[in-house]
Amino acid sequence: MGKRINPLSRRPRQQRLVLAVRGAAGTGKSYFASTLADAGLGRLCYFDVERKARLLSGSDGSKFDALEIQHPDELPDFIDWALDGEGREQGYGCYALDSWAMYFGRKHRETVLAVRDRNGDPTAQPTAEELAADQVIFQEVLRRLCVDSGACVVITDQIGAKGKEDREENEMGRVLPLTSGGLEYFVDVLVEASLRIEDLRPVRVFRVVKSNSAAFPIGMELLNPSFSDFLARLNESGTNSLPVEAPLPAKEPELLEEAPALAFVGRTGPTLEDLYLKAEENGFTRADLVTAARYYCNGKSDLERLSPDEIANLDRRLTARIEKEAARNAAAFASMGGENQEAGETAGASRARKLRA
Repeated sequence: MGKRINPLSRRPRQQRLVLAVRGAAGTGKSYFASTLADAGLGRLCYFDVERKARLLSGSDGSKFDALEIQHPDELPDFIDWALDGEGREQGYGCYALDSWAMYFGRKHRETVLAVRDRNGDPTAQPTAEELAADQVIFQEVLRRLCVDSGACVVITDQIGAKGKEDREENEMGRVLPLTSGGLEYFVDVLVEASLRIEDLRPVRVFRVVKSNSAAFPIGMELLNPSFSDFLARLNESGTNSLPVEAPLPAKEPELLEEAPALAFVGRTGPTLEDLYLKAEENGFTRADLVTAARYYCNGKSDLERLSPDEIANLDRRLTARIEKEAARNAAAFASMGGENQEAGETAGASRARKLRA
């Protein structure tokens, strides 16, 4: 007997936070992502698309693993390696992607160049349908990290969270506003990072602009935060009943014994084919059945449209007619007397039993 997944075993047993940080260059997004390594969640795997993590303390492997993505096509393979491949041996407990806009921008450039090469037009642009198709493919990266990993994740992005029409510059030039369409759906909290001066000192300000958690209301600001500060607020808010550090013990088995297959119970009533066969064996034609259907089945002349109850009704009437004929024949034989009488009774009884069967 096989096994099947017990749906009750998939109840959440551990809290996690998927966070996106948007802002202009120099607002501390990369540094914030690296603070995952100090949040007590396990070893950090840092996917470095911008190849700037070398400037962060501990990126040499002493605190976390910063994996430089030299070509954007490498990123899905690196994620598969970390989640399902040999990278699992490293014991990663959290992940960071720096940055989503850089990955998306480089992939989009390939699409634009392909369109221009195909059309022979150096100014050609992808159609809306081509952009939407690309976005579906690119967002698989987000799904793998934010959903499949089941871990805490930080994703950085260069677009200011002020609407698609308000775009900011980065090292690659203008970043497509299309990148904003999708990231919001995969994260729990989206914050906008900015810098301001207080007492002649720069302060990193993270303002919540999208939230799925009551612990982080929209408009809330955190100053110079680390990822641990977000986790602490999540735990102290009273809205979280699940632990962050380790999952609760499982209360339900993950697998259940496969239930035995139910025996198929076929139809007990006669089918239309049964009715045809019985009529033919006993000297009735389909025309006879059509005449009977018109009379007994509300004028229906198309036998294929008869309901199961109507077929059963005609079958009972046909059986009664045949049994009546069998009884009449038996009586006729009986009137002859002697052996003919015995033969007639035997034939009539045998015919009647066959019809009842």
